[in-house]
Amino acid sequence: MFRTTLHGWYLRAAGGQVPDFLVDRRLPAQVPGSTHLDLMAAGVIADPYLDRNEEELAWAHRVDWHYSTVFHAAAPRPGERVELAFDGIDTVATVVLNGKVLGDTANMHRGYRFDAGESLRDGVNELVVMLRSALTYAEQMEARLGWRQRAYPHPYNAIRKMACSFGWDWGPDLQTAGIWKPVRLERWDTARLVQVRPLVTVDADGTGRVEVHLELDRAQERAYTVVASVDDHEEHVLVSGDTATVTILVPNARLWWPVGYGDQPLYDLTVTLLDGGEPVDAARRRIGFRTVTVDTGPDEFGTAFTFVVNGKRIFAKGANWIPDDHFLTRITRERIARRVDQAVGANMNMLRVWGGGIYETDDFYDICDERGVLVWQDFPFACAFYAEEEPLRGEVEAEARQNVVRLVAHPSLVLWNGNNENLPAHADWGWQDGLRGRTWGLGYYTELLPRIVAELDPTRPYAPGSPYSPGQLPPNDADHGTRHEWDVWNAVDYSHYRDVVPRFCAEFGFQGPPTWATLTRWIHDEPMTPTSPAFLAHQKAEDGNGKLHRGLAAHLPVPADFEDWHWATQLNQARAVAVGIEHFRSWWPRTAGALMWQLNDCWPVTSWAAVDSDERLKPLYYAVKHAFAPRLLSVQPRHGIPMLIAVNDDDEPWTPEVLVTRQTFAGDVLATAEIRLTVHPRATVQVYLPDDLLKPADVAGEVLVAATAGARTHHLFAEDRDLAYDPMPLTADIAAVAGGYRIDVRATSFARDIAVLADKVAPDAVVDDMLVSLPAGHSHRFLVRTDATLTQPSALLDPRVLRCANTLASRT
Repeated sequence: MFRTTLHGWYLRAAGGQVPDFLVDRRLPAQVPGSTHLDLMAAGVIADPYLDRNEEELAWAHRVDWHYSTVFHAAAPRPGERVELAFDGIDTVATVVLNGKVLGDTANMHRGYRFDAGESLRDGVNELVVMLRSALTYAEQMEARLGWRQRAYPHPYNAIRKMACSFGWDWGPDLQTAGIWKPVRLERWDTARLVQVRPLVTVDADGTGRVEVHLELDRAQERAYTVVASVDDHEEHVLVSGDTATVTILVPNARLWWPVGYGDQPLYDLTVTLLDGGEPVDAARRRIGFRTVTVDTGPDEFGTAFTFVVNGKRIFAKGANWIPDDHFLTRITRERIARRVDQAVGANMNMLRVWGGGIYETDDFYDICDERGVLVWQDFPFACAFYAEEEPLRGEVEAEARQNVVRLVAHPSLVLWNGNNENLPAHADWGWQDGLRGRTWGLGYYTELLPRIVAELDPTRPYAPGSPYSPGQLPPNDADHGTRHEWDVWNAVDYSHYRDVVPRFCAEFGFQGPPTWATLTRWIHDEPMTPTSPAFLAHQKAEDGNGKLHRGLAAHLPVPADFEDWHWATQLNQARAVAVGIEHFRSWWPRTAGALMWQLNDCWPVTSWAAVDSDERLKPLYYAVKHAFAPRLLSVQPRHGIPMLIAVNDDDEPWTPEVLVTRQTFAGDVLATAEIRLTVHPRATVQVYLPDDLLKPADVAGEVLVAATAGARTHHLFAEDRDLAYDPMPLTADIAAVAGGYRIDVRATSFARDIAVLADKVAPDAVVDDMLVSLPAGHSHRFLVRTDATLTQPSALLDPRVLRCANTLASRT
């Protein structure tokens, strides 16, 4: 097998609504890449993420493009097979080699192979990929198949392309186009491995079992030998047809575990195709031995939804994942590793790859394998109805088959999910009236996709959708299956998270702006306000600012000063999500998962993300880190009164002695209790508190504090806006240390949610912790990492950098 990656590409606008400045221009192009990136590299357009530039690029939605390259090759020898392999084209294209059409593409989510044997010639060859406007094509397909409801204006549901490419309530409407994965010329005259599909399981006696299912493409009809090995375990099979299976047994296999439950040993699987003893093709995979199921059995509460890995029930702590950059080809393996490490750093063990994006790259799953992060994988259907007729149906089946086979080896992948929110769209959103008998995707979710998963990957569970409740129940029923909780944010205060006890909450979240350094890098309104033009261009949610305002006003005064507003809305976002997480965790094992929306951003935007598009940690990130801590103390309402809840997400028992005090903000202790707890591994306990702890003499000036070594929580008796906070409750000292600065903070009065917004001083600065609350007399040390040598380190102590809730909420 001989493979050559093709380089040296050029781009030109070839049709549609071509602007004058692109007529007759031929620009260098990168493959993998996209048209926007090539135009930026050539200086033809400004960065679409900057200010309001996105709005100026709507013309690109209607342009057709040609990518072209020339390469040298030899004409095929007698009996030799030659193919052009495209791992990914975005999206609608005709492939032409030396003036002859090889074929067409209409699906971003799959690869294509074209027979080039009759078109390839000795010497110079010209390859042209003619891309059509995805929007124009989608409109034509919609006219052909019939209109179907969707959440956003463009017909993203009529084309197999990343849905959020057409805009979302956190993403730009740029509608990328390009060759987004590598292109290769492949030639062979014996045989090649078309498919290597390892099904990895563990026998009851601990033996690891690898069933490698193979498909061959044979240029010569003779027998070949396949050698498959895992470490020093090797098996051979003689293949006389186009398919074969070889099974490798690994005694006493070391088990792969989610992070926090054990180690993540990975084994190398190598498959070599031999012709007469000589290797002609090979494939390599990294595998991990583990079992996974989802308990969906009935119980006294309804219907469970609990992941079970290696026989152990798991509380899924995690987040939803969207593409980490709208321009997908800029996402490097190193960037993904940083993002997954941030998830692990926030005590997460699961990421849900959301259905409006893509099947992620191999790098993503490799890194999750290494880190022990469980992956819930949506098939790419989101917030829309989808036609089940051709040609869409054939593309759906082809992409599903390709990607199930591509991803089957990864131990991190633990669930295939049929779609995002399309079931409640049909049942609850009032959309079915517009269907008039047309198909809407149900056959994909209940027939086609589960059949493909059962055939190609029977080692993993499948769910028809998210949210999903079995039988004839409403899809978003809290007592059955998975739930999305969006009344909070859309309609009610975040305290209402506590009104519902879901079995598994797969989406919930609250908005906040990006960090100050990211915001001011990309938006340059003068003055900048929540309603200034460029700021609003980066707020995509319907009535987003109105919801931010109403959500904030229930707890804190809404500041008039923009910098204060920025901090206040970030703080409110963090608190809202933390309330949800702590509530859901307090109900384990009835509630078995909390996946907040969302971990990451794809461009600079006011959004639900914990990590913004410049990779900076928002205050929300630290709140999530605290709320997902392995050992958690939380005060939660039960039976009409506050109760102390202890959560132990560890394999060892937790036996803390908790000191609980009711004290004034000035630190005077008014009531106290010492409570000895025994919290079994992976368990929760709830404790009634003495009445004198729960009856403040001054609701505006007292706080309940519960603390033990390694865990602390507090409970206030009124909202911040009604509390008599000391507006200046902190003293602080700063000193230079290796790699940055140490800030020692001491509270002279109760200080809530202390933060160091270090990126305001140095764009690369990162603080180790944030949103730390201190009773009077207590102290905390913050470490700020930065490569910058600050001429005035005291800038990190500026009141707009060293912040807390007190300055926002204190009475005047």
